[in-house]
Parts: sequence; C-alpha cells; structure tokens
Amino acid sequence: MNLNFFKKSFPLLIVMAVFSVFMVFVIYSILKPKDTLPVYNPADVNPRLVDKSLFHVTNDHKIADFSLINQNGKTITQKDYEDKIYVADFFFTTCPTICPIMTNNMAKVQQEFLKDATIMMLSHSVTPLMDSVPVLRAYADHKNIIDGKWNVTTGDKKHIYDLARKSYFAVVDEGDGGDQDFIHTENFILVDKKRQIRGYYDGTNNDEIKQLILDIKVLQDEYKKK
Repeated sequence: MNLNFFKKSFPLLIVMAVFSVFMVFVIYSILKPKDTLPVYNPADVNPRLVDKSLFHVTNDHKIADFSLINQNGKTITQKDYEDKIYVADFFFTTCPTICPIMTNNMAKVQQEFLKDATIMMLSHSVTPLMDSVPVLRAYADHKNIIDGKWNVTTGDKKHIYDLARKSYFAVVDEGDGGDQDFIHTENFILVDKKRQIRGYYDGTNNDEIKQLILDIKVLQDEYKKK
C-alpha cells in the first residue's frame, strides 16, 4: 500500500520540487544586489517628463553645464561635481508639504556617505528670488547641511527650470521659466561621474531612499571594477 501511495504521489512530488526550485530562483533574483544601473536617456524616460525637443535623443544624454549660487554665496558649477556621484532635487525653503520630508531624506543620504568625498548632493531652489543666499544659509544651518558635501542653490530661474526639464527630467509640467511658472516635484535624481542619469526616486518615500543608498553603493562598485 505504501508503494502504491508513493507511485501515485511521485508526479506531485516532482511538481512540488520543480516549483520549489523556481521559487528559490525568483527570491534570489529579487534579493540579489544589482550588478549595474541603467543609464537614462530622454527616450527611456516617461515622455511627460521630457521636453519635446529631446524626444529623439536615445544616447549620450548628460546633465548640462550649470552655474548656481550656494548657501555661502559661492558660484557652483559642474567643476565642483567633477568625478563625483551626486543626488539632485528641486525644493524651496518655504514649502510646507513635501520639501521638509525630502530635505530630511536627503540628510539621510548625506549621513550615510558622510566620510566619502566622492558622494555629494545638489538642491535647486524653484523660488530663487525668495531663496536668497542669507535665506539658504539659515536653511542649511537649520537642516544641518554640510558645506562642501551638499549645496543648496539659487540662481537664474529660467536656468534652474531648464535644468529641471531638459537635463534632469524631474517634472511633468511644461513652462518657460517665467514669472508665473512654478515646478514642484518629489523626484530625487541619481547622477554618475559622467553626468549621466542613473536613477529616479521618490524623495518622500523611505523605501525608495533605502534603494537610492543601495544604488549609490552599486555605482561605487561599478567604478571600483574599472
């Protein structure tokens, strides 16, 4: 009787064994750290985020040159981020909703890579006329933003809005950077040492901040292998 039971059960046991192996593979694939990160070009991004003039670009997209003023009144350019991995976002100091959460989460990234000079942060004010250097200085002090690690910046509004729409693809709305234009986005953008976009993250979501930190480490490993 036991033999007959075994014969009847054998096909089921085979199916269960195959299913178990499959599930182990799936779980391993999910938990296995990434070996590399994608490179985002305009053609790879949600079209709503991309300026129409860039729809056709399928490769070699890089963050454009910029000139901004930080919390110390210093001009910040791509030179300050040369050979750096950095996280960019767009905020304003008087924002009562998502920006405080974003700043607190960016501070977690700052703390995680506090001793690594190759990891930096770059925040762009979307209300640059209101966010003057003294305002940014007070904001940086209040939020424990470390000079040289994290620049919170102001500058020409059209320049900042062009960066958001044509370089970082950070916002879904259209505009010209004029007086009535206003952008508001929760996106964090991960940029590599070649000025390429390597990831997008919801700056208000704790799980995505954890993923951002992991992805920065993937990028670090990527450079160590070269």
